[in-house]
Amino acid sequence: MLVGVAQIVQLLASPVHRFGGRPADGPAPAPPQELVDEIHIREGMGIVGDRYFGKQAHSESGVTIIAQESLPAGADLTQVRRNILVAGLAVDDLVGSVLVLDSGEGPVRLQVARPAHPCAWMDVTIAPGAWRALRGKGGVRCIPLTDGVLRVGPVEAWVAG
Repeated sequence: MLVGVAQIVQLLASPVHRFGGRPADGPAPAPPQELVDEIHIREGMGIVGDRYFGKQAHSESGVTIIAQESLPAGADLTQVRRNILVAGLAVDDLVGSVLVLDSGEGPVRLQVARPAHPCAWMDVTIAPGAWRALRGKGGVRCIPLTDGVLRVGPVEAWVAG
């Protein structure tokens, strides 16, 4: 089923975990070039260079996606710690599906395993009330089923049958 042409707005591959401890203490500093123009995805492993790449405990969440329409104006991936920010794609409705994305380098198949629930950090990194506002639309956690490359820009999206 064709979902349509959407847009990959931002991509994040961060080698460090910045949201540890208590939200009131604030996040750790961001590493340079945490936002990237392209990511390399490996089947069953996640995103090359990301903090969760190849970690067994995160095998069902190696790639996370959130819809730009779910975020307040001006919010970005560094604040929500998802990997892919898309526009024009209702990702929260796709749990249980296989989402296929192609930004020009061939299709990347992602099993949309479960919702990515927001946490109390959102009230610190975005604005007070963001945690509650993002409930039910905090994005999705995916298992990469194929290797591939995704880039910022237009992306064809469909649900595999």
